[in-house]
Amino acid sequence: MILNGKTILIGVTGSIAAVETVRLIHALRRKGAEVQPVMSQAACSIIHPDALTYASGRETIVRISGHVEHVLYCGDEGRADLFLIAPCTANTISKIACGIDDTTVTTCATTALGRKMPIIVVPAMHHAMFRHEIVMRNLAALKNIGIEIVGPRIEEGKAKIADINEIVLWCERLLSGRPLAGKHILITSGRCEEPVDDIRVLTTRSSGKMGRELAYEAFRLGGDVTIIHRDEIHIGRNIPVTTASSMGDAIRSVMEEEIPDIYISAAAISDFAPECISGKIPSGKPATIHLRPLPKLLDLTLGTIPVTVAFKLGQSAHEEAEQLLLKGVTMVCANKPENLGSDDAQYTILDSFGQKSIAGSKQEIATQIYDRIIEKHL
Repeated sequence: MILNGKTILIGVTGSIAAVETVRLIHALRRKGAEVQPVMSQAACSIIHPDALTYASGRETIVRISGHVEHVLYCGDEGRADLFLIAPCTANTISKIACGIDDTTVTTCATTALGRKMPIIVVPAMHHAMFRHEIVMRNLAALKNIGIEIVGPRIEEGKAKIADINEIVLWCERLLSGRPLAGKHILITSGRCEEPVDDIRVLTTRSSGKMGRELAYEAFRLGGDVTIIHRDEIHIGRNIPVTTASSMGDAIRSVMEEEIPDIYISAAAISDFAPECISGKIPSGKPATIHLRPLPKLLDLTLGTIPVTVAFKLGQSAHEEAEQLLLKGVTMVCANKPENLGSDDAQYTILDSFGQKSIAGSKQEIATQIYDRIIEKHL
């Protein structure tokens, strides 16, 4: 795991979203991180420091003492690998932008900026405060000096703290070494649905879990991610589609804008489409559905995108994989029907360097696929 052995200093400021910090600390620790909390006095009036001490297993810093905690964690030889400020108020955002360090959190921020260590700011406040022109200007100033901003969820008139999983992903991204930095990764994911009539569709049991994990892992590794699929995930660029035809149109649109560096075809793309019948096929009696074969979407990318990864499913997956490699596909992941919708899976990777069997959770599978791409094909 990327966060194994990493120390994250988490700064907590005076937003009511501070009550989410215990869950955030637990999520980071589950990923292997050591977490050291530091709280402003305003935050201490919302959640007790003991709660964060309990969650982190470390004494919460509530003042800068003779131990010079800001130097201990954020100085040139500091213990922290990342400074995460979550939640971050409009007050703290503006103080950091102006170089003011009159709280424990802002003093740590000033020291961390001087060291040029990674910093993530996660705003949380009322929406009227968030959209204030000066606050927006100060957020832009933080971005300009290299601070990553994980934007809020706008709900119920509030700029609520970002989802915990999204915050953890950003921490992993900044601490991964970013081997995919500067690379555009295009992923097609999930199942397609081809209309049979105005009510019914022809589809598969694909859940899209593998595609989502591939998108998350590309993001962790610093890539610029575009994912084409039915559902939405909160990283990169999401393009919603339902049919194989709309998936093909989306691939063409992306390639017209910019040729990706890597294309991973993890979707269960429809091989056939029914001749759609207007209205509803009457129930209660036999019906015949005529299927027409669909073009292979991989043909849109071969010879254009430098690295192309295909997934093949079924008993003849290995034989078909060999044929795809001859056509110019960079790498093929041979799949099994039981992998569809499961949390764990087994695959065989085939490329010009041979075969490799991989197994584990779908996140672990995604990690191993990128390990192979980075080691052998970039």
